[in-house]
Order: sequence, then structure tokens, then C-alpha cells
Amino acid sequence: MKKIFIDVFLKIVDDKLTRKILKEARKQLEDVEEEVGLGSICDTLRKSHLSTALLPPEKESTKSPDEDNASHSGEGFVQEIEISEEDQRAFEKFMPQDPSEKAALADIIKEKLTEKQTELHTIFSDGGSLRGEDLEKVSGLYKGVAQVLSRYRSGKIPKAFKAIPKLRNWEQILYLTQPDNWSAAAVYQATRVFSSNLKPEMAQRFYNLILLPRLRDDMAQCKKLNDHLYAALKKALYKPASFFKGIIIPLCESGNCTLREASIIGSILSKCSIPILHSSAALLMIAKLPYSGASSIIMRVLIEKKYALPYPVIDGVVEHFLQFVDHDKQLPVQWHQCLLTFVQIYKNDISEAQQQELRRLLTVQKHPQITRELWKELTNSNTRNTEKTVSIDVD
Repeated sequence: MKKIFIDVFLKIVDDKLTRKILKEARKQLEDVEEEVGLGSICDTLRKSHLSTALLPPEKESTKSPDEDNASHSGEGFVQEIEISEEDQRAFEKFMPQDPSEKAALADIIKEKLTEKQTELHTIFSDGGSLRGEDLEKVSGLYKGVAQVLSRYRSGKIPKAFKAIPKLRNWEQILYLTQPDNWSAAAVYQATRVFSSNLKPEMAQRFYNLILLPRLRDDMAQCKKLNDHLYAALKKALYKPASFFKGIIIPLCESGNCTLREASIIGSILSKCSIPILHSSAALLMIAKLPYSGASSIIMRVLIEKKYALPYPVIDGVVEHFLQFVDHDKQLPVQWHQCLLTFVQIYKNDISEAQQQELRRLLTVQKHPQITRELWKELTNSNTRNTEKTVSIDVD
């Protein structure tokens, strides 16, 4: 009966439509086989003693700000920033004499890959019940994912990759996908997946170990930022605390952040909405770091958001500027611009004693045009009478 029905069906349906139906059925079958393959590996891991190490957490957030097949339109492309030689020389004067070496992403991945693969083999061997062939399946699966991500342009990403954030030892698995070879579009999709599904502490590690080195490599080579990487940087702000601790603070601490890097990343901060508490804490942390030209650019962007900053943050920023009251070295124009922006916006929120100290600072640190404006702002300002008792957590 079934055979007769099929024969009648094939007579009714023409050859062209039949080919389309068979093609769609074959595609669905491949999708099912892919899911079954991944599922069998996960089942094997669960049955082994590795469940405490690799078993996905029971309640992980799967909420994502975008659809799975979201792609970037390219509207966030950053044009090359023109920087004069004079500004660059003044900026470089305030880089440390022996700044920390900027490691390329490929070097970081090469070092981490050896370390994480050793850990992975150790964990698997400790599991006891996981066979060598199962280990080969896991490694083979994610090596295949690595090839896909190296050529990725648009569309859906492998389901095996989206499962990585759910694993307890996600870092070991992630390095098997060779992040140094990912395409720019794959970096965006990876940032979207990891920012949505990792806890803030783990997202911070992804931003710092994978995303930041890749961004700096691209800016150093191309003098601008690829539009997919620009979108990835914006997507990283989905977790603002992780963004500041994993990208902004390490960049300011490095001592080798260039004027171009600070300007491009600062443009992200200026265009995106950031919660006031995260911005306040970040501003206070940067103000307490050893001075670099990049600090002035990032601080100015945060100050220009005109948040109602707590007095402890305002005091911290004032102290940041006053550290140069006995400093004879000429400061770059970015420092003067940052000070002017701060005084223009918060001149009525500083104390009378702080105003006096700032006036003394202006007699030491001078700029032909900006210092005159600073004097005007301080002359036409009021002082605060009472102080708020708001504590800011900078940890």
C-alpha cells in the first residue's frame, strides 16, 4: 500500500519539484545527524567522571540580544583617524620608558593552546571512564569548528561552538577552535555568544584574552578597525563591568596604548549608553592609575556623558589632575582638554579648596588657548556646600 502511494505521488509531482523535495529532505537529515553527533559526545561526557568538570550548568542564561543568524550591516565602520606628528610625539612622552610588551594574539593563543591542551588531556585522563576515541571525537569536532570559523562570513555558526559557554572548562575547549585564525565576522559572533551566556567574571576573561589582543592587532596593522570588530566591541558592552575590567582598564594599565587605539575605543564609549555606576567606578579607577595619554582620552569621554557623579568620584578626578601641580614636564593637549571638559561640567561640584589648588595648577601647567578658558570657568563658578556620602566600589 505504501509503495503504491509513493508511485502515485511521484506520477503527480513533476521531476523538478521532486528534486527540490529530496534536496530539502537530505538537508534536514544532515541537520539531524549533526545534532545527534554532538548529543552523543555530550552524553559520553556526562556518563564519565568528567561531569563535575565539563557538565553544562543546569541553569545558564540563553538570552541573546540578537538572533542566531544576525549579521553586522557595516554601519559602524571606523575610518582612519588622522593624527599629527606633534600630537603623537607629545602623547608618546607620557608612555612609560619600559612599557609592558604588547603581545600579538597569535603568540597568546600559541602559549595558551599548549597549556589548555595539557589541562584537557589531564582532565580526560583523570576521568577514568572516557576512552581515547572519545577524546579524539571532541578534539576532531572542535578542529572542524576551527576551520569553519576561519572562513566564516555570515549565516549561522556551528552548534558545537554555541555549546562552549555551557561547559565548565570552556577555556580549554575554546582554544581548540584556534581564535587567532577566526575571521572578523566570527569574532563578532563569538563575542555575541560569550557576552550573552557567560557570567561577568568569565566574560571578562574572554574580553581580555581573546577580544582585546585581536582588536589591537587589527588597529596596529590597518590603522583602523574592521567593521565586524567594531560591532564586536559594541556587543561587549552587553556586560559593562566585564567590558571595563577586561578591556578599558588593562588598556590604560598597559602603558603602550596608542593615540589611535584610545580614540577608536573612546568612540565606542561615546556612542553607547553605559550605566552610571559602572561609568563612575571606571572613571575613579582610571584616575588612580599611573598617568598615560590614553587615560586622558578615556576619562574625557566618560566625563562628557555628564552623569551626576558622586562626590568621591569627583574628588578622585581632581586629585588625578593635582598630581601634576609640581610637575615641570609639558603635558599633552589631551590632558588639557580633559581638564577643561571636567571643569566646564563639574565646576560647581568641587570644593573651594579644590578650586584654589586647580588655580595653582594652572600657573604651572599652561596651554596657549585652553588655560585661558579654564581661568574663565573657575572664575564664574560656585563651590559645593555639602558632600554626598556615596561609596563607590572599585574592586
